[in-house]
Amino acid sequence: MLDLELLRSFVAVVEAGGFTRASERVHRTQSTVSQQIKRLEEDVGQVLLHRDGKDVRPTEAGERLLSYARRLLALAEEARDVLREPDGGAVRLGIPEDFAAYRLAKLLGAFSRSHPNLRLDVRADQSKNLARDLERGELDLALYKREAGGRDAIAVWPEEVHWVTSKTHPVDVDVPSVPLIGFPLGCLYRAGAIHALESAGRAWHMSYMSSSLAGIQAAVAAGMGLSILSEMSIQADHRVLTAKDGFAPINKTEVALMAAPNASSATLRLADRLAEFCEDVQAKAA
Repeated sequence: MLDLELLRSFVAVVEAGGFTRASERVHRTQSTVSQQIKRLEEDVGQVLLHRDGKDVRPTEAGERLLSYARRLLALAEEARDVLREPDGGAVRLGIPEDFAAYRLAKLLGAFSRSHPNLRLDVRADQSKNLARDLERGELDLALYKREAGGRDAIAVWPEEVHWVTSKTHPVDVDVPSVPLIGFPLGCLYRAGAIHALESAGRAWHMSYMSSSLAGIQAAVAAGMGLSILSEMSIQADHRVLTAKDGFAPINKTEVALMAAPNASSATLRLADRLAEFCEDVQAKAA
């Protein structure tokens, strides 16, 4: 019998690329995780990890075990959910649109497949709407953006946002009235852009407004104006503006993961997956 706790630590080490971050994921000390990997290697009679300083990667045997380990852990989670909530239930999740368009769909698809009796209802929307609906009890879990320094979140990650213009059709930054591209009223980025311009004594006007991220990205690329986008939303046909261009960074924002007070076990399990996803995004951006 393979010990699921040992498998969980093994998967965490491989996915995190090291013992330090893996220990944070499984809520164990680094030495405990190291001992668990040693026990697992003794159980299977194979070396599972190459250790080269801080660089850790699976051996050929480790790669073979990894697929089985993930399937066994997913099956164990599914069994627990079915027993705790026989009718399956539902998880109502709210996410920002840029996260919906960025790899998160794969994570949610995998979660749905591993929980066939659970209905997953996902809505991409502006952060202000997600925060409001979570408070009203219309969402079970929400990943949304807010000004840095908030409290009471399951997890929080700092966010990198930038002023952007078109790479091939850049906007003249010295125009009397700065043309802005953004989401409708209430968007955190829009408010930050307007505040930054007005604080600098610059006039502005909305040259393009859309509730679609794809529409905003296309308008920036076409040279219709300037916008503020998260780092993951900046495309190859965009150019980042800096303080040298006269556009200092706006107020810092963060991404917060929040759950309803009465969140189900399935909701909290999805929250764990989302937290791991955001940590990976943060690590790759560092």
